[in-house]
Amino acid sequence: MTPDPAPTAQQLLAFYLEAGVDCALTDEPVNRLADPDAAAPPREAAPAQRARTVPATIPTARVEAAPAPEAAITSAREAARIAPTLEALRELLEKFDGCALKHTATRLVFADGNPKARVMFVGEAPGRDEDLEGLPFVGRSGKLLDRMIAAIGLDRSKAYIANVIPWRPPGNRTPTPQETQICLPFIQRQIELVDPDILVTLGNPSTQTLLSTREGIMRTRGRWFDYDTGTRVIRAIATFHPAYLLRSPSYKRMSWQDLRAIAKALEQVSP
Repeated sequence: MTPDPAPTAQQLLAFYLEAGVDCALTDEPVNRLADPDAAAPPREAAPAQRARTVPATIPTARVEAAPAPEAAITSAREAARIAPTLEALRELLEKFDGCALKHTATRLVFADGNPKARVMFVGEAPGRDEDLEGLPFVGRSGKLLDRMIAAIGLDRSKAYIANVIPWRPPGNRTPTPQETQICLPFIQRQIELVDPDILVTLGNPSTQTLLSTREGIMRTRGRWFDYDTGTRVIRAIATFHPAYLLRSPSYKRMSWQDLRAIAKALEQVSP
């Protein structure tokens, strides 16, 4: 049997991109198949030197440098609470080092649209296109979102768009619960500062995180919730994430019903 030809570098890169591997986390490649015991053992130190050399191999500084999740969440709450404006909140996020996603993302994806808009859309996290441009919803799902809001007379000059997580997870993986909790105070403060008449959560993760529900999107979409900022109660509604609609276009009809409900609510609430 003739063996299959080895893939070319271009074919390998295409495979990695399709699998979601589109960013490098280290400067040098790591051979994880190599036998760690294959390397030649170091020369044994003299007895008088052992006491001095062994402790030096313990990476105590690296362990101490990693912030505990509880400390990162507390730091996020304190930082978000003192932000007087959206611009100040953005600057705080640029300097915040409590979330590890910041160190693997290309840039911060804060928001897009009109900060004085009456309706605010919140998704889960940026994707590859958003990470490159620094704006939320600019890829295929963003183009669909633009068409969705245009159908009810809105565009990005009349809406405000953000995500619960402002940094792209590597390979578009799902954010961990700890990462979500660390970023939660910032999006909560962002909603409070925008102070929209209507909050729209896009998809299951942002709906469960912001509206404090464990029900799935099939049961929450189209329903109205009360979102309490502490100073005001905002009407909130959940609908499908545009990325989900791209994979399951049969649900666009339900999404259209949700959009019509949003348009009707905007008419009923005086500016």
